[in-house]
Amino acid sequence: MIILKTPEEIKKLRTANLIVARALAKLKKMIEAGITTLELDSVAEKAVRAEGARPSFKGYKGFPSALCASVNHEVVHGIPSKRKLKDGDIVKLDLGSEYEGYYGDSAVSVAVGEVSDRALRLMETTRESLYKGIEQARAGNHLSDISHAVGSFVESRGFSVVQDYVGHGIGRAPHEDPQIPNFGPPGRGPLLKEGMVLAIEPMVNCGTHRVELLDDNWTVVTKDRELSAHFEHSIAITENGPEVLSELDG
Repeated sequence: MIILKTPEEIKKLRTANLIVARALAKLKKMIEAGITTLELDSVAEKAVRAEGARPSFKGYKGFPSALCASVNHEVVHGIPSKRKLKDGDIVKLDLGSEYEGYYGDSAVSVAVGEVSDRALRLMETTRESLYKGIEQARAGNHLSDISHAVGSFVESRGFSVVQDYVGHGIGRAPHEDPQIPNFGPPGRGPLLKEGMVLAIEPMVNCGTHRVELLDDNWTVVTKDRELSAHFEHSIAITENGPEVLSELDG
């Protein structure tokens, strides 16, 4: 069941998401060769807690950290460790918060030093596909209009969309209905309505769309070990179109 949110609830969701956005902005400034993903996790948790929120990923179904940090061919759900980032890496930072019973969720991909042209193009395509999807998040459209906008753009750039993991609704729970694939034909699925709050999150690979789960039962990697990128925003559907809740002004 898709739960519509009231304007007051959307205000609380905006607060939760801006806490995430500010923490991610802080982490992005720290990205350089030599830093560990464990250090980033510590800063992320402290940043979220400093604003009176709780890092919602920590303990979720047993996940051990506040931050998901996935490097290179790791797609999502990477566990922070003492591994040091190096020049040429791309790291995906996915963070959630819970504030007064409402959840925020956003993700970015960041280059470490100088990366390959292919890696840059992958990240740019993934980020742009997210906004292509957001453009379709309007009352009266169908859910799959978002999916089609993301997937068709990604494929036009010669990359592939992960199919085993998808976006989702968000509100009083970190994951709510509906599931939001990043692929498929337009004009299908439920009608979008004002008050829906959605976490749209393209996961895009250089090679095959196929992925597999590592032995830690969390880290998802590309089947062919090619690079992957991930961007995510939580958005609210309003009478004026989509509002990105997890984006800082400017």
